[in-house]
Amino acid sequence: MSQPVDSAVSVVRTYIEQHRAAFVDDLVEWLRIPSVSAQPEHAPDVRRSADWLATGLKGTGFPTTEVWETPGAPAVYAEWPSGDPAAPTVLVYGHHDVQPAAREDGWDSEPFEPVVRDNRLHARGAADDKGQVFFHTLGVRAHLAATGRTAPAVNLKLLIEGEEESGSPHFRALVERHARRLAADAVVVSDTGMWSEDTPTVCTGMRGLAECEIRLHGPDQDVHSGSFGGAVPNPATAVARLVAALHDEHARVAVPGFYDGVVELTDRERELFAELPFDEERWLGTAKSRAAHGEAGYTTLERVWARPTAEVNGIGGGYQGAGSKTIIPSSAMVKLSFRLVAGQDPDRIEKTVRAWAAAQVPAGIRAEITFSPATRPCLTPLDHPALRSVVRAMGRAFETPVRFTREGGSGPAADLQDVLGAPVLFLGISVPSDGWHAPNEKVELDLLLKGVETSAYLWSDLAENWRRAP
Repeated sequence: MSQPVDSAVSVVRTYIEQHRAAFVDDLVEWLRIPSVSAQPEHAPDVRRSADWLATGLKGTGFPTTEVWETPGAPAVYAEWPSGDPAAPTVLVYGHHDVQPAAREDGWDSEPFEPVVRDNRLHARGAADDKGQVFFHTLGVRAHLAATGRTAPAVNLKLLIEGEEESGSPHFRALVERHARRLAADAVVVSDTGMWSEDTPTVCTGMRGLAECEIRLHGPDQDVHSGSFGGAVPNPATAVARLVAALHDEHARVAVPGFYDGVVELTDRERELFAELPFDEERWLGTAKSRAAHGEAGYTTLERVWARPTAEVNGIGGGYQGAGSKTIIPSSAMVKLSFRLVAGQDPDRIEKTVRAWAAAQVPAGIRAEITFSPATRPCLTPLDHPALRSVVRAMGRAFETPVRFTREGGSGPAADLQDVLGAPVLFLGISVPSDGWHAPNEKVELDLLLKGVETSAYLWSDLAENWRRAP
């Protein structure tokens, strides 16, 4: 039988405090493994990291722990059934690989020799993402201590991949291959963060991504601009005109059909974004920019979180050296990326962009357009019962109202939503100062333990408020 709320909170916090030192020691041991997926020489370390985690999850109590192979780095899968046929099934996603790091990059200490300074644990992966994966291990044990259960109140699964920092090239295929075992009612992503230390937030959506390179070919070789200029098409001019046609005067993407199906922000979502303590001048400082810019009619946060975009990532063609070289170049190129929001299908966006680009190219210019594999957007409605459970659990841990954000970037979480058909929920405690991918990456230990506490409350809340029909 569940204990009263106050008693449960007391038990959870006491349990966490009693096991805090051992939890940090174990995390430090894991952080010492330089599981850098982007560097081939660290492939044995990535495998060692996977084996370490699988063993650790077995010690936590998961009856099933497996290392799943991919053509690249291995992932870790774990499963702990609740024994209750009406209990929801929840899949926790994270990653155990990390970004490259070396002392000479500007670290104050060795990046794979974790140190605690001012109650902050510094090491590569402390926040992104080993710390945020690992808080679930103590969280589920605190959950059991508070409820008196021998298994979680939900059917709990974990999928911790080993290639996220390398672009997750084999992740979707892995999910498709194991879709039946990964089947879940909800996915919890612990590879994200909060607004700030004193403003806990839950992310409700992440943008998708489509990328392409457009190469325009004119003459078969560079030709003299005096002899041929003004008489044959110039691919560098054509690529400049194409880029100029990408947006209208209101900074809206001018590709016909680009906004078809976009899920617009609700009035309530806009109100919630506006409640956040956003300092645009400070944000501009972080962006190293002198002015904000974007689609008319939207705030800066709305633009980066909830609006689709088109960006020029690179452009070139013709002579780039010192001095002049009076030619018409034989080719020019541009790299474009499109951030997508809920309601936009990457495959349809690709067709739309191809048709638009072809219409911009003048006679005598040949276009080659290459698209990279796309990432789909994901969005969970504010009133989804599983999201409400995450908000309640976090509010209980932090003892303050929880606000809402979205994520402007993209990630593999959308593949889980797409393949499994389950809503994606974001539970992370990292803050902007943690320095993901930067020297001296750290995690605030007090916040990490709030993540533990949130995890401990979440499973009971989901089981009590989102039960399936038997």
